[in-house]
Amino acid sequence: MPECEIVANSLVVAGAKVISEQVVAIIGYGNQGRAHALNLRESGVKVVVGGRSGSTSRTRAEADGFRTADSPQVAVHADLVIVSLPDEVHGTLCPPLLEAMKPSGVIGFLHGFSIHFGQVVVPEDRGVVLVAPKGPGTALRARFVEGMGIPCLFAVHQGGTDPDRTEALALGWAHGIGSARAGVIRTTFRDETETDLFGEQIVLCGGLSELIRNAFEVLVEAGYDPLLAYTECCHEVKQIADLICDRGISGMGRAISNTARFGAMDAGQRIIDDSARIRMREVLADIQSGQFAKRVSEDARDGSRRLGEYMAKTEAHPLEDAGRSLRTMLPWLNSVGKSDEIR
Repeated sequence: MPECEIVANSLVVAGAKVISEQVVAIIGYGNQGRAHALNLRESGVKVVVGGRSGSTSRTRAEADGFRTADSPQVAVHADLVIVSLPDEVHGTLCPPLLEAMKPSGVIGFLHGFSIHFGQVVVPEDRGVVLVAPKGPGTALRARFVEGMGIPCLFAVHQGGTDPDRTEALALGWAHGIGSARAGVIRTTFRDETETDLFGEQIVLCGGLSELIRNAFEVLVEAGYDPLLAYTECCHEVKQIADLICDRGISGMGRAISNTARFGAMDAGQRIIDDSARIRMREVLADIQSGQFAKRVSEDARDGSRRLGEYMAKTEAHPLEDAGRSLRTMLPWLNSVGKSDEIR
């Protein structure tokens, strides 16, 4: 399996010069799409936005001062077409884009899912690239405005007729969104996709959510007040996550009390034991085999029925009521959760 490498700054700067002379089309103007469009424009890149006529996102792009049109129309003259749409719709929406694009056009993705699992097949003479910031669009935009950036993954799936230009456009894209201020890490579509899905499912979204909900339920079943259970098992997660992000796990350990450190040592491996590691490997194998991607696609064709049922069940959980009660005490959280989707 290939190792990652941090791309040399000289290559990224050269890419910035190439993209400054090109037209970039952003397809989709949600959380990520808007951040990429704004950051690129403020980096001196000519950006147009594609979307459905009358859609909320296209109206927002127009309010932000972008020229907009239906997606295939903006793709016609673009040198780089960046697909910032949900993975599950790529199979339907990308073919018209590819048909509309000029032969020298390069198509770019924020996540390798649809390419790696064959939901989008691009002609061999067309460049295909990936730039995946390791954070939501809101963070990408905020760090850029502050003069900083967040790291991104970068990959070239196909070089097309001019591999050097294809790579330069992708690196220029990474530079334009501010990620070069932090680090541009070369990888592959496969590795980005499979590690991203694994991280989301095992830790960041699936594992963390279930750990919080189950811990909350255990405390409530034992007779503790739901507000207290929520505060301990959910609200304080961010404080510990911030410590881990800023200092690493060992640094977090040095920042907490001896009682908390001993508890982490004493109980952590009883919860996440060898049997949990076995199930993690099973999840990874499910991702690698394409079975997870197949289920995602099947549910999308079914109107996202399973996903809708899961979200309805999540929203009805007593933990959510406790969370709403706590957030009334925290006015700075009033606007949190009202932004667009990440992709």
